[in-house]
Amino acid sequence: MTDIDKQSEANLKDSDVQKVNPENGTDHANKHWTGAINLALASTEDNFSEIVFNQLCKVFNKSPFFHHCGMKMRVVDGEIKGFVDMDPSLIGNVAFQILHGGVAATLLDSIGGIVAMGEIYCHGKGELKDRIRQVARLATTDMRVDYLSPGRGTQFIATAETLRMGRKGCTMRMNLHNQDHKLIATATASYVY
Repeated sequence: MTDIDKQSEANLKDSDVQKVNPENGTDHANKHWTGAINLALASTEDNFSEIVFNQLCKVFNKSPFFHHCGMKMRVVDGEIKGFVDMDPSLIGNVAFQILHGGVAATLLDSIGGIVAMGEIYCHGKGELKDRIRQVARLATTDMRVDYLSPGRGTQFIATAETLRMGRKGCTMRMNLHNQDHKLIATATASYVY
């Protein structure tokens, strides 16, 4: 096991631990939260991508903002999907009981980012340390959202696909459907790493 593999394993074990700054008593997350994926253990498995996807979902689902909005990432049929159940606190148009556009955009951006991370881990170029660094630095630089239908439904499901993977960034396309498979919104985003 290499030093990087040992560090990845240690990061995964420590990922549940909140760190407290002794000077001011504030919590801060590990700066390498997305680098805590234990690729060393996953790389020996036949279902490598599923293991990585499940580990990414576990990390994303710990986000306080995701919890606040009721968002969850799950692996379904070998791909990562984002879910949010309709809740009165997520309504943007009170008269028509429609999902707030900001919630839709947030879920689309999040699914684009997590699928991009999975793509880098599973199919990225370079050594493991290079892919970990890319994932840890991944950030949205541009996103366009097209709202196609009113956000009506009891559950909303987001999916993403990779349009282009480059050396320094990628372009993703995301879709948001309701539980009846009606397309609510679509987005295209650029991520840099």
